[in-house]
Amino acid sequence: MDRPCVRVPREAGERTRQELAAAGLLDDEYEIVVADGTLYLPVTDPEAAAKSYEVAYRDVSPHDRQQTPADLLGFDPSYERLGDVAIVDEDDPERAATVADAILDSDLPVRAVVDRASKVKGDLRVRDWTVVATDDDAETDGPATETVHREYGFEYLLDLSRVYFSPRLATERHRVTEQVDADEQAVDMFAGVGPFAIPMAARGATVVGVDLNPAAIEYLRENARRNGVADRVTAVEGDVRDVAADYAGWANRVVMNLPHSADEFLDAAVTLASDDCVLHYYDIQHEDDPFGPGERAIRATATDYDVDVLTRHVVRSYAPHELNVCLDVRLSR
Repeated sequence: MDRPCVRVPREAGERTRQELAAAGLLDDEYEIVVADGTLYLPVTDPEAAAKSYEVAYRDVSPHDRQQTPADLLGFDPSYERLGDVAIVDEDDPERAATVADAILDSDLPVRAVVDRASKVKGDLRVRDWTVVATDDDAETDGPATETVHREYGFEYLLDLSRVYFSPRLATERHRVTEQVDADEQAVDMFAGVGPFAIPMAARGATVVGVDLNPAAIEYLRENARRNGVADRVTAVEGDVRDVAADYAGWANRVVMNLPHSADEFLDAAVTLASDDCVLHYYDIQHEDDPFGPGERAIRATATDYDVDVLTRHVVRSYAPHELNVCLDVRLSR
């Protein structure tokens, strides 16, 4: 069966395997193939993997040792895993139950299967979920929607029903946080459970994470403790437009990952910025001009700064003819 694979020289195989596993991109349902000194590592998201690696399609075999949901169903169901929770998106409750039972009966390390019951909604960016099936033998006291997600060596406790989280942005978060220096002061304006804030703190930065959602702030504090960076992360519950004045001129780096409405918070970002500050501005725009609206909005707001666009980066396709993009911008007063 042809599957998307990252293709690397054999000597880079183990390092690449670890990187893909840490990013949640390694498809452990399929065998790794070696051919002519080249390694082919199956991946779950070829679009995300292609940001950093060469992706090729190749015939690879399922692991003999693991029984998959497809083995039990006779077809390949669509699902994704977040920690030990499997997520399906089925309109038919009967089909959802059939798929969920197969996932739990397979060899996947899954203790609950949930179905999307709404789109992301409200200022807190959460969605409704239907718990389709759970493993009665699982040893946990938490709700079915709570899990631990591991990404690039960090772990994040979160509850899907209470916070927003997208595992598909792991590669992008890693791209940004790898730019951080140890002496920086950084603000994540929409911090969630900490997937930007915690890796930045782990690199030695002092980080302020702000979120309107009290549950997200609760998990951010817990995750900072889990990852050994609680002394460098300050979690603030509230609207960052109200919080910004408390940190005016403080930040060397600002993350604005609220792509549908980041432009409404640019005044706060400029307030936070020090005399020399890198801004990571996320946007969703039409493919004909994906970067122009954001760049114009930044220049119109940061009038006391020289604005230098360092990177115009496409994160992923969002919808037909729409792109999720990031502008990495240096503001110099």
